[in-house]
Amino acid sequence: MTQPNFSDSEQPFLSHLIELRSRLLRIVLAVLLIFLCLAPYANEIYSYLSVPLLKHLPENSTMVAIDVASPFFTPFKLSLVCAGFIAVPVILYQIWAFVAPGLYAHEKRLILPLLIASTALFYIGVAFAYFVVLPLLFAFLTTTAPVGVTVMTDIAKYLDFTLTLFLAFGVTFEVPIFTIVLIWTGLVTPQQLSDARPYIIVGAFVVAMFLTPPDALSQTLLAVPICLLFEAGLLFARFFIPKAHYQNDDLEAKFDLIEKDENRG
Repeated sequence: MTQPNFSDSEQPFLSHLIELRSRLLRIVLAVLLIFLCLAPYANEIYSYLSVPLLKHLPENSTMVAIDVASPFFTPFKLSLVCAGFIAVPVILYQIWAFVAPGLYAHEKRLILPLLIASTALFYIGVAFAYFVVLPLLFAFLTTTAPVGVTVMTDIAKYLDFTLTLFLAFGVTFEVPIFTIVLIWTGLVTPQQLSDARPYIIVGAFVVAMFLTPPDALSQTLLAVPICLLFEAGLLFARFFIPKAHYQNDDLEAKFDLIEKDENRG
């Protein structure tokens, strides 16, 4: 018996693995290069991050470092995360370059603008969290401390808190992209999403409850943009609907009218 030859089928798979490895290495190198540029300014970057809290701390109150190594490692951790945020366009481009050869021409024309828009929305979400949410949140939280309790936040805990908010708002600001992709792929129609609006609003507050700290203010500040961004995605998604969707919607509308006329008759 002759042994089957898998070389022809394995070759494309191996070539894809090699290309994937090269793309991942480029992403890692880009993040490391940006990190090396930011590392000398790690303390200054952390000081800028702490501004929303320091503005609302009581007089003679400062941030503290509980762990011995926190003053050294925490600013560098922030610099590494910032490097990843800054490298988002590079990361998305490498993902685009990897999947683009397997896409049709009309898919390429759609996905590239979506990648650019998703990058911009992610940065807008992070900026919204820093310039709007954090000042309002700390203005509220620093005034709720019981009498005799001095607000002095640990620098590592503060970093984890703010990064969680940045990630939550950055991801949730991608709601218009998710909406457009769902409609473009044909999984749902605009009418179906419009009919599900009450459930989506409730879901937005549930998601905000899990992604934000346990206070009503931050949950509301996240849930309301989710609802507004969903409406924006639903509006712009109509420009990406295949013609078949319009035809199906028209047919459904005609059948509804026929059924209504028959019931009346």
